Amino acid sequence: MYTQFINGDIVDVEKQELVTSTWSDNTNNLQTAHTSSTQADFSSPTSSGQFFIEVYNKDTSDTTAEVQYAVAFGHNSGSGSPDFTNDTGSFGINSSRVIYNQYRQLVFNDETKGFTFGTHSPDSIYVINVNRARYKQKLTLGTLNLQISGATEGSTQTFIQLTDDSVTNGQFDDSNLGPVYRVVSGSNGQVSGSTVNQVGGSSSFGLFYPESGVIVLNGDAFSGSLAPTLNSGETSNSDRNHQTLFNHISGAGHFILDTTEEISSKFYFVRARNNEYNYSNNESFKDANNNVRFTSMQANPKVFITTVGLYNSAQELLAIAKLSQPVAKDFTKEALIRVKLDY
Repeated sequence: MYTQFINGDIVDVEKQELVTSTWSDNTNNLQTAHTSSTQADFSSPTSSGQFFIEVYNKDTSDTTAEVQYAVAFGHNSGSGSPDFTNDTGSFGINSSRVIYNQYRQLVFNDETKGFTFGTHSPDSIYVINVNRARYKQKLTLGTLNLQISGATEGSTQTFIQLTDDSVTNGQFDDSNLGPVYRVVSGSNGQVSGSTVNQVGGSSSFGLFYPESGVIVLNGDAFSGSLAPTLNSGETSNSDRNHQTLFNHISGAGHFILDTTEEISSKFYFVRARNNEYNYSNNESFKDANNNVRFTSMQANPKVFITTVGLYNSAQELLAIAKLSQPVAKDFTKEALIRVKLDY
């Protein structure tokens, strides 16, 4: 019933990288974005919408709508969002402080270390967190192309075009979330201009963590209507900085980002020689006395191969390969079946 593979029957091939779009349905450019009124709820200081807003590819009334990414706002002392309560000592205890602490713990594993962009350390950050179901092993370097709408100059709408600097400069640093690259003005991984310190001459627009699907933006890098509103201290505070960021991203309608998956492949050459696998274990093939049921099948049985099972040394089934069409087999025929296993 079992045939052991010999030298040459198993062939390893070089690993390959498969690159596809991060967004659902392999959409190249996420031009439309939607939110859920249920999730993006701001009815109280502890509502989910105060912490983050999930962004969908379709209107949430469509049952096929899927979360693409989430946006959030963090501040190291709790400005820019309503306090959980107005009790004494609760000043600055709110969602923006929770978000800032959450991400610095994820990135630095340190509750005291803050985010630094170039030589500048702002108090506030914006976060774009790509939904884990959207990407494979990591986000693809050099494919981040994000436009954020800016001010209107006359009748012309301006945009900030952001990318990672992986092509121009390569890896910037390491973190608990894996390799770090800077977010800069430019496209397709290339910096626009001669330096990544494009904000105030001393800092970048943000940091990109491709293995974790996280983009942390420098809150001080944005001005005008996109600059963070930093009221604080009252539960009635209606600041919604992350909603402002979402409005400027969706208003631009240009978000391209790919994902990479490393594929390993093995080829198994399965050989059924002329004197092998000519009988069947199907109950209809034999009678109650374990004899071949039909005399015409005794001298020259004919069977059809439809499935190949791959087993380990303990004869435990590990994988099954299905043939596209049955292969006839008898004592006058041999079969060579190539099974490809991707993982």
